[in-house]
Amino acid sequence: MSETTPPKAIGRLLAARELDELARTVADSGAVTASGLWGSSVAAAVAAVQQKLNRPVMLVCGHLDEADDLADDIELFLGKRPDVMPALELGGSLGRISEEQVANRLRLISRLADTLSKDSRDLTLVAPIQSLMQSIPARDELKHLVRTISVGDALEPEKLIVWLSDHGYNRLEQVEVPGDFAVRGGIIDIYLPGEFDDTSEEVGLAVRIDFFGDTVESIKRFNLDTLGSQGALQTVRILDIKGQLPDTSSSTSLFSYMPPDTIVALWAPLEIAEQAKSYLDRLPEQKGIYPLAAVLRNAEPFARIELSQFDQNTTSMPTLVGGRNVRHVRLSVGSLQKFETEAKKAIGELNELAQTHDVTLFCENEGERKRFIELIETDAPGLSNKIDVTTGYLHRGFVYQSEDATARPLVLVGHHELFHRYEQRRRVRKVIASRPVDSFLDLKDGDYVVHVAHGIARFMGMHTIQKDGKTEEYLSLRFAENATLHVPASRINLIQKYIGGFQGHPQLSRLGSDVWSKQKAKVSEAVMDMAAELIEVQAARGAERGVAFPPDTEWQREFEAEFPYEPTVDQLTSAEDIKQDMSRPRPMDRLLCGDVGYGKTELAMRAAFKAVEFGKQVAVLVPTTVLAEQHYRSFRERMASYPFVVDSISRFKSSKQQKETVKKLATGEIDILIGTHRLISKDVKFADLGLVVIDEEQRFGVTHKERLKQMRTTVDVLTMSATPIPRTLHMSMLGLRDISSLTTAPQDRRSIVTEVMSHDKNRIKLAIMRELQREGQVYFVHNRVNNILSIAEEIQQLAPDARIIIGHGQMGEGELEDVMVKFIHHDADILVCTTIIESGLDIPNANTIIINNADRFGLSELHQLRGRVGRYKHRAYCYLLLPADRPV
Repeated sequence: MSETTPPKAIGRLLAARELDELARTVADSGAVTASGLWGSSVAAAVAAVQQKLNRPVMLVCGHLDEADDLADDIELFLGKRPDVMPALELGGSLGRISEEQVANRLRLISRLADTLSKDSRDLTLVAPIQSLMQSIPARDELKHLVRTISVGDALEPEKLIVWLSDHGYNRLEQVEVPGDFAVRGGIIDIYLPGEFDDTSEEVGLAVRIDFFGDTVESIKRFNLDTLGSQGALQTVRILDIKGQLPDTSSSTSLFSYMPPDTIVALWAPLEIAEQAKSYLDRLPEQKGIYPLAAVLRNAEPFARIELSQFDQNTTSMPTLVGGRNVRHVRLSVGSLQKFETEAKKAIGELNELAQTHDVTLFCENEGERKRFIELIETDAPGLSNKIDVTTGYLHRGFVYQSEDATARPLVLVGHHELFHRYEQRRRVRKVIASRPVDSFLDLKDGDYVVHVAHGIARFMGMHTIQKDGKTEEYLSLRFAENATLHVPASRINLIQKYIGGFQGHPQLSRLGSDVWSKQKAKVSEAVMDMAAELIEVQAARGAERGVAFPPDTEWQREFEAEFPYEPTVDQLTSAEDIKQDMSRPRPMDRLLCGDVGYGKTELAMRAAFKAVEFGKQVAVLVPTTVLAEQHYRSFRERMASYPFVVDSISRFKSSKQQKETVKKLATGEIDILIGTHRLISKDVKFADLGLVVIDEEQRFGVTHKERLKQMRTTVDVLTMSATPIPRTLHMSMLGLRDISSLTTAPQDRRSIVTEVMSHDKNRIKLAIMRELQREGQVYFVHNRVNNILSIAEEIQQLAPDARIIIGHGQMGEGELEDVMVKFIHHDADILVCTTIIESGLDIPNANTIIINNADRFGLSELHQLRGRVGRYKHRAYCYLLLPADRPV
């Protein structure tokens, strides 16, 4: 079994005769079609061609998210991750394009321009067709969009300031988010958006350029919290972030930046053609867009490979490589069988497969690998000597039938496929800590607010400001000496409502002074003193004795190591707090507070794992039936490779099934039970309950809360809430309940763009089309069942090709479940629904939510609803619709 060296299967696969033939044919004839590819074998074919011919390769695919998956797979086979060309999210009049997307796209184009003058033989690029349809600046224009500054350069600071303002950067007193810059005398601070070098693995780079007269004296990184300088840089590259597509008449295509010996591989031609057509249909405007025919013409000068599952002569699919006499190569790749959902049966099937095939199983990390080996040594003795278990991530497994009749077929399979753990995988990137975004709907003109960087001000209302041809909502803040600061609504997280105990009117802060920074420093010191006192109070609380759980075991450490994402600092700190509580003899009563999607469920799973490993049962109580089913799937998949039984109880189960579940629970056959308030009914008896996890306790009724109070006296209780807690309540609650806060965004999670707008059909259509053009899904929330059908019909008229389903609480149990499952599986594009989606529903592909009649919702409801989006790497949008006759 392999730990760090590449598995033999990859070497054997890349050396296959059929892949030799594929590479040889494209080198000789310049065009070839290949069929028989399944799963991740397309990445193996591309890696083999690049490796054998030592030439640049561009892989074109039809779907945006598929590009990242293909890049992961190519990295596994080739040992180096290829670049992915991002496609900009074009939204017409709906605000500006993501600065991060613009920067990453332009950075890649700039790097490709540099590559043409260097050795480019190891260049590999993955490009969704949408990115190739978007025009890019010609070389003459590129030099005006990219600015390289080095130490010792002669440069007037004023000219740099003008350039930054003209190219999309926002001037502030202090940089706060990517795309900001600040000027203090001869120093210019710039927060550059986008992903940077692999050594830093940062999203965004804050740099400080120090001038001596008109000469660049130094360039340094700096810390956004302390503003202190860090490591020195010799050169920095600053990119335009306006993101406007140039007109096709004055622009060029990405192919013009590729080396002439590049091989263009087209994966799944039918999907490329369909997605290109769908993309054009959904665009609000087509300025700067190439149709598919133009993209293919631009690719004609290059050698081309068309890769597909099926033979051309057995389907009606058009060939995109051109010509009738194109040579064809048939690859002997087969699809992988689906394994049983029960872990032991799945391992048994893998054991049978290993009798006739050479099996390589890929685990995402070392902890997962060790745990799997331990599991098969128990459930299938001898299997560990028959298969190769290695680290790496393979999205979709496949079978390769060797052309050598004496050789056994190869099977490559991912750990997640064996145990049905199909999580959305995100690349780990460090991000700067950010706090949950508060709603501004509770602010009235004249209210006092606090700006994190500038201090106390008065809120003077919302104003619509046009900048760079785009209209955006701004909050206007009035500081001392009548100074006004306009803050984009998308940066509401920088503003809090003033809740100080000052009698009368607080003194307004003066922009540009250091008084506010000094005040914050004094308060921080006072809070530390108060925290020490509160800890003493907390230590003296509670005389009840509970279960003192032991320290972490090897299993616990392996379980946590299998978490597919890098945990945030807040998650690690909160996890340690929870474990310390569980290790004490008195019952735990901890509140875990964090914004939606910040990782509360993972911490609940870790606490549950600790409890059941010690022989205790766990109850997970949630407010809605749909959420119960989703938590059930998440817990079951996460613990699939461990001998723990996870079950659920809710109205989605029949009375007979519920009785059977209750019976098993009482005899200790169920370790973790997940359910709604049915879980705390009198007939539900636990054999040995040790931990209760409560999600959104404030949503349960008085009777249910009384039952929960009784539980707290005897067992450990972990309560999770996504509703922001006012700081005054936060202080008072510390004496009654321990609190852990998750305030750091997880990897790749971006702030949600929130906009209040009138009920305008054209703008609603643009919002929907922007999401659908990137293959996403949309929530349209309408909290009135009596006319929800007519609302759905109105949405269907705005988006005729969209698949729309309706969901609300008055549906039958099975009907509602079917609706939710369809949306989760992307069998529908738009879900028109009531607030049944409010709590905890996790659909990473749904990243636009439109809330109709937002003025009828409470702040807590709006915060929860908005948290349904922004769960994945894409920029998320939340539109709060007000009646057309109500001023915004």
